[in-house]
Amino acid sequence: QVQLVESGGGSVQAGGSLRLSCVVSGYEISRYCMGWFRQAPGKEREGVAALDAGMIKTYADSVQDRFSISKDYRKNILYLQMNDLKPEDTAMYYCAAAKLEHGTSRYFLRYSKESDNYWGQGTQVTVSS
Repeated sequence: QVQLVESGGGSVQAGGSLRLSCVVSGYEISRYCMGWFRQAPGKEREGVAALDAGMIKTYADSVQDRFSISKDYRKNILYLQMNDLKPEDTAMYYCAAAKLEHGTSRYFLRYSKESDNYWGQGTQVTVSS
């Protein structure tokens, strides 16, 4: 059974940093595409960052150069380092893992459907100005 458990969210002031973690069990993270999505109240879910089995990373334009996605293959953990946080980054952040192999990070982030992936329960990030 695949389980994704996020942590690391919290409340910070603008300009601050947070690192989100997604501990994965029942799933070999090196073989699949994984990523982070977020959803703010009243808004649609959006892809933030993704990392595929070929180690190719894709980021949303809004977080490029501020966020960094990585995997710890020994610990089976997905990370999202978030720097220079802005109030518009406030959202619930979800870790997601593709159910099928061979996907690209670009497709995963921009086109995958909810049913294509496994999901964590989310961790809240709040950025105040």
